[in-house]
Amino acid sequence: MNALTLSPLAHAEGAVTLPGSKSISNRCLLLAALAHGTTRLANVLNADDTARMLDALQRLGVPVEHDAARATCIVHGSGGVVERRATLDLGNAGTAFRPLTAVLAVAGGDYELSGVARMLERPIGDLVDALRRCGADVRYLGREGFPPLAIGERGANAGGHVPIRGDVSSQFLSALLMALPLARGAAERSTTIDVVTPLISRPYVDITTTLMRGFGVDVETPDERTFRIPAGAQYKSPGAFRVEGDASAASYFLAAGAIGGGPVRIIGAGRDSIQGDVAFADVLAKQGAEVRFGSDWIEARGGARLRGGVIDCIAIPDAAMTLAVVALFASTPTRLTRIGSWRVKETDRIAAMSDELRKLGAGVAHGDDWIEITPPAAWQSAEIDTYDDHRMAMCFSLAAFGGISVTIRDPDCVRKTFPDYFASFRSITQSG
Repeated sequence: MNALTLSPLAHAEGAVTLPGSKSISNRCLLLAALAHGTTRLANVLNADDTARMLDALQRLGVPVEHDAARATCIVHGSGGVVERRATLDLGNAGTAFRPLTAVLAVAGGDYELSGVARMLERPIGDLVDALRRCGADVRYLGREGFPPLAIGERGANAGGHVPIRGDVSSQFLSALLMALPLARGAAERSTTIDVVTPLISRPYVDITTTLMRGFGVDVETPDERTFRIPAGAQYKSPGAFRVEGDASAASYFLAAGAIGGGPVRIIGAGRDSIQGDVAFADVLAKQGAEVRFGSDWIEARGGARLRGGVIDCIAIPDAAMTLAVVALFASTPTRLTRIGSWRVKETDRIAAMSDELRKLGAGVAHGDDWIEITPPAAWQSAEIDTYDDHRMAMCFSLAAFGGISVTIRDPDCVRKTFPDYFASFRSITQSG
């Protein structure tokens, strides 16, 4: 297995222009494909997850002109009419697998959807249950409640109330929202989704509804657990759309500024961002970092030694992984709470994070939806296993600020969302 050794780091300073957001890129690609009209997308992420979506759209007969060098895509919308038969391999891209499952199940056809081994361990039963309640024909080809899936011709009907759980993954709700404008009878009947458990990662659902509004479908939200697709809703191209920089990726560089002196500025996401992970910067500020915001940039630098404490991470589950490594540099233990969704991500992130933090000398305790990190009394150089999880590789690069060398095993796993991560990281760091 390939490995990358980072020498001890003494300082961080500079600026990084972020790649496009994975969450926004894949949502926009799908909405543009379903819309009437042609959409020009700018700053589209060029990584494995978006490649899976692009490949799927082309297999479904949607014409897409992709210029990777310029990070643009011209998508010729299908108006919701796609090829009726396809076999799709979606890797480990949840932002492709979940919404495509919903869209194809609602439309109806002859489809099979599969992915890598880890995707077949990631639950999808709550989404399948909701789609079946709408009348769709979705079958498990292996273990009940998990991919791979087969989808039949029947399609789904608009109207009435559809219950769905919100406490495993917000992607299930987002997927259903994006698909329901295609349901039979949607021109005449509204459909209401009732979230029957607490909803995690609400900011990601807000991204979905904001983007749907940009493509002509205004989701009604009379209260925090009710979402209504109005009768007659149809996707229409906005003509052109620019994808924001990835706020989850911003967390690594902002953290580097906070623990490595700074200032470090990220460009492409700021106070006006629609992404919930910009709240990571607010958490850093509460811990003691100096943070400044612009409309499309954020800057962090070190102040006093960062403080630990209890941090509720339900709204920032991806950026919370960066906080787990930042905790190594805090003056007191840090407890991250409401992170149960970590267990169904690219790996079981609670278990993986616990094991790797201990290698560095940290004290770690954890439960079903929390982790507590006590900073090392003495730092230890370590080889970090990444579990084919891009975020494990990126956040543990920060440990090199502990005055030790850190070896990242399988660093190429960052290709999932940020292929150039380590080059960008090197551009703002200086060895000790």
